[in-house]
Amino acid sequence: MNITVTINGEEHSHDVEPRISLAQYLRETLDLTGTHIGCDTSGCGACTVTVDGAAAKACTLLAVQVDGCEVTTIEGMAQNGQMHPIQEAFKENHGLQCGFCTPGMVMTAVDILKNNPNPSEEEIRHGLEGNFCRCTGYHNIVKSIQHAAEKING
Repeated sequence: MNITVTINGEEHSHDVEPRISLAQYLRETLDLTGTHIGCDTSGCGACTVTVDGAAAKACTLLAVQVDGCEVTTIEGMAQNGQMHPIQEAFKENHGLQCGFCTPGMVMTAVDILKNNPNPSEEEIRHGLEGNFCRCTGYHNIVKSIQHAAEKING
């Protein structure tokens, strides 16, 4: 099946198997390996991307479902060699350890801050419920998102 999708601002057209997931398409066809596959059931959040501006789990979306959509992956967050404020905040606040969950956490943070520019700690923790981190205990992830909100809001 032919699809055309804009990924990180660049249009891509491919003939794909109807059963290939968006995560597989990103990783295997486009070599965008920042979208991690951790569970294949949307439970861990490592595969989170944005589709038309909303967070989505790429492991349970089919590539054909994003035909005509705009997708942003972790690779599309930095602009002109400069990290996005959320990425900077994760770096500055040690919001990662092994890094496996980090792309999904960053993409979820984008969605959290889009919907609530100044979230409380409780609202951030609630927004992260679909993302699992086995290393950090979440404290610095929450701190990173709070810091990013401050940076973005001036």
